[in-house]
Amino acid sequence: MGDSANKILVVGQGGREHALADALHRSSSAPELLAYPGHAGMADLAPTWPLESAEQLEQQALRDGIKFCVVGPEQYLADGWADRLRGAGIPVWGPGQKSVRLETSKAFAKEFMFRHGIPTGLAQVAHTADELRDLARARPCVLKFDGLAAGKGVAICESDAEVEAFIAEVFEQQRFGAGSVLVEEYLQGPEVSIMTVVSDGAYHCFPAARDYKRQCDGDQGPNTGGMGAVAALDLLDEALLAEIERRLIAPTVAGLVADQMAYRGFLYFGVMLTAQGPKMLEYNCRFGDPEAQAVLPLVEGDFAGFLYQAAQGILEPERIQFASDWSVCVVMATADYPARSGRGQPIQGLDDVATDALVFHAGTQLNEQGEFETNGGRVLAVSARGADRGAAVENAYADLRDIGFDGAQWRSDIGRLHFDAERSAGHDA
Repeated sequence: MGDSANKILVVGQGGREHALADALHRSSSAPELLAYPGHAGMADLAPTWPLESAEQLEQQALRDGIKFCVVGPEQYLADGWADRLRGAGIPVWGPGQKSVRLETSKAFAKEFMFRHGIPTGLAQVAHTADELRDLARARPCVLKFDGLAAGKGVAICESDAEVEAFIAEVFEQQRFGAGSVLVEEYLQGPEVSIMTVVSDGAYHCFPAARDYKRQCDGDQGPNTGGMGAVAALDLLDEALLAEIERRLIAPTVAGLVADQMAYRGFLYFGVMLTAQGPKMLEYNCRFGDPEAQAVLPLVEGDFAGFLYQAAQGILEPERIQFASDWSVCVVMATADYPARSGRGQPIQGLDDVATDALVFHAGTQLNEQGEFETNGGRVLAVSARGADRGAAVENAYADLRDIGFDGAQWRSDIGRLHFDAERSAGHDA
């Protein structure tokens, strides 16, 4: 089979999976790509795999000669698809159910951090509304639904009314299903994301990123799955990145080995840069979204071969390189997002975007006329690179203005907000 896979299945159907398919497609090993379930927006890179149900995935992969699977979304990992495919003898990039608990349970992740001496905020678990009211007396406090919540399920509360609204959403409406709530200490400072490749006891870091979770400019409005991101090798200075590795990343990877949590996949470190040093906010057991749409365009070399070898316990960082550019992605969402998704609005201008720009589809579909229309809350992510942050920001927004659909919304401060304030506070970011 060699040291690269020539037929790769990308599992998932969002903007992150479109970005993964793009990076794999650009690999020097030139693999053939397929996608399940995929979508029309990425079909030119990874045609949709014809299946009637997800249960057919294992058998079809064996019949069609799939050599490697890259699993994107957290739900597939939580449901054990990586374990199932590995059991069939197919190399898979993505952790198994035992290890993915770092994301599927915030309480489990906190216990892991405490056990391995990884700096993080204090936290307690509330199993009922009354317990939550009792634990959430300090203000501000951070409330997190314990399970998967598609990037939502988090509230920073400064008043009784905000606590009660979260209680209604989680315990009464059960918007995310049944579950408990983690009541966390509020940490202050700039937030960054570090995506890593973890292969058993070894790891390799991607360029640092920052995503923008709130709906509106100035970090106002409700939390979303992410309204944009910025990434660059220069986003963090070398000393700060070394401190994050020493205090957070290396102890985490050592903890996985110590706890016998086999791990071959992406591991996302959500980090708060506090006055006391970097502290862990959360883990995600996959590439972030929309961080993927900002970070992955910077990847060069044989990304497919790199992941294929890492999935078999062989980490070879020299297979890939990262461009020195800055990268910015801006999400276009439907009018009522995040409260509701939108469908059926024709999308104009996709053919007018600059040839060096990237448009990653997330919530789109083809209508009867063969034209793209909206099919979700976060519709597209427009990504662009530049020699510096300012150029990348300008390029991304220039490309975004070529695209339109009724009710489209986006933030105008992606890649701008926070940076000036950090420099004045002594952060070189």
